[in-house]
Amino acid sequence: MKTIDKTPDLIGLLKQIDSLQGLPESAYQWLIDKSEFVSYETGEEVFYVGMPVDHMQILVSGAFRVKIKHGDNFRDLGIMEAPAITGLLPFSRMKETRGIGTALEPIRVLQLHRDCFTEMVNVSYPMVQGLVGAMSNRIRDFTQTQFQNEKLMSLGKLSAGLAHELNNPASAIVRSVEELYAQVHHTPEQFKEVITMKITPAQTDAVNAVIFKKLTQLGRFDNLSLLEQESRKDDLIDWLEDHGIDEAENLADTFAEFDFTENDLEEIASHLVAESLGAVLRWTQRVLSMEKIVSEIKEASARIAGLVASIKSYTHMDQATNAQTMDLHEGLKSTILMLKHKIKSKQITLEKELATDLPPVEIFPGELNQVWTNIIDNAIDALPASGGRLHLCTHRVHDTVITEITDNGHGIPEEVITQIFDPFYTTKGVGEGTGLGLEVSRRIIEKHHGAIEVTSVPGKTTFSICLPLKQPTTK
Repeated sequence: MKTIDKTPDLIGLLKQIDSLQGLPESAYQWLIDKSEFVSYETGEEVFYVGMPVDHMQILVSGAFRVKIKHGDNFRDLGIMEAPAITGLLPFSRMKETRGIGTALEPIRVLQLHRDCFTEMVNVSYPMVQGLVGAMSNRIRDFTQTQFQNEKLMSLGKLSAGLAHELNNPASAIVRSVEELYAQVHHTPEQFKEVITMKITPAQTDAVNAVIFKKLTQLGRFDNLSLLEQESRKDDLIDWLEDHGIDEAENLADTFAEFDFTENDLEEIASHLVAESLGAVLRWTQRVLSMEKIVSEIKEASARIAGLVASIKSYTHMDQATNAQTMDLHEGLKSTILMLKHKIKSKQITLEKELATDLPPVEIFPGELNQVWTNIIDNAIDALPASGGRLHLCTHRVHDTVITEITDNGHGIPEEVITQIFDPFYTTKGVGEGTGLGLEVSRRIIEKHHGAIEVTSVPGKTTFSICLPLKQPTTK
């Protein structure tokens, strides 16, 4: 940056700026006389992150690119072209910049120091009005951008958790299908082995009776202690080896999972001749294995279906203009499911105390889910790496429903607790939060004619959301 001589065309350039149009010549001249005229070369920084803001900058020629810091990276906000006003404006509380402005070509800038703002009121009140209007427009545009960023950040968090949650059952299905293919691929070979045994219908019915009974007992084995499980497997292996059955250990693993005992094997053996026992048991093991694989596929598919249902519950009716009467717990549960990955990654103990007699509540479900997401996600972030607890509680008081979300994190300092619902207030680092999550939540609760409050001490922070059972009728 270097100071340059002021040029005669400056008044004409100032008149092209919307917020400075229609002023007397003396006002333009005062602005020029009080300002410093500077230039920047291509690639030079007009401002940088953390730079103190002491000047209103009027870009009279050229253009520069604006980027804002987002985490460890910078996000492109666009290009500012002359004529335009940036920097500090009258009555603005801006103290430092949050981004970078880089000249795309040689630019010229009039800079007016903040110390001249008081004098500006006396020189030209319409000038002040125009600049305040510009500041209002800037706040509106920035707020809209930040609201969109807040939604995108929430979507990113939910997408990461959802991808993780979907990956587990999807991977389970892939593994199970591969196992099922392997089992089916060898079925003709074993079928030939069994069919040549010339087993009678009575023998087939007897073996099938044992198999059908055991098909209903998958999972019982898991209820045994580890010592009992190993003892059961050892007994089955011994029995199979005593009867000269090949692959005894492999068969024993499958039989144990379906709660087979030595008595069940004796029951099958009692209906068969010794020469056919091995083939029948191997066939039985194949049938049980495929049953187990199909059960795993069914369970994983149900998990995916449940996730899809939760997504619909979380997002459906987001465009609805009217309140809908529904179970308040549905939104809480679907939100928890969306954030389950973060809860599991920090090994958080989730405690739910949800009222069983809660009547349906008239709400805007899509918007209310955004409230649950903002508050619960903040609570998760506040919890320690281990030993964290998250407590959800709902109860009814007369014609209102109260939802309390409590965490045992570090708490909110007393000096800032009154500011947490203010726009753009955040205790997170640059790029980690927009400072709009709780402000958006407050507005949504107010739209529901409810109230949101917070109490906090170290080790216990509680957000209380009070909602009416029915929305007031507007006349």
